[in-house]
Amino acid sequence: MTPLQSRIHDVVAALQPGDVVSYREVARRAGNRGWARAAGALLAEHGDGLPWWRVVHSTGRLSAPDKAQQRRRLVSEGVDVVDGCVVGGVP
Repeated sequence: MTPLQSRIHDVVAALQPGDVVSYREVARRAGNRGWARAAGALLAEHGDGLPWWRVVHSTGRLSAPDKAQQRRRLVSEGVDVVDGCVVGGVP
């Protein structure tokens, strides 16, 4: 894993139940807001074991290939999801 991937991994791993953030926010917390695509790529390739369902598009839209599973996991953590979008927005 590259240093960039390691930082993104650590940010996502630190997300707690009920936390929902955008790829851009993950990138910002990892050190560079411009790494949003890198955050998405890391989750796509190495997301096993990480709470990938807590990361969505900056608009709040669900982003996982299996949106139904992402929705179920978020709702089980108390997150409101309506029409495929997290209610209240995301950082």
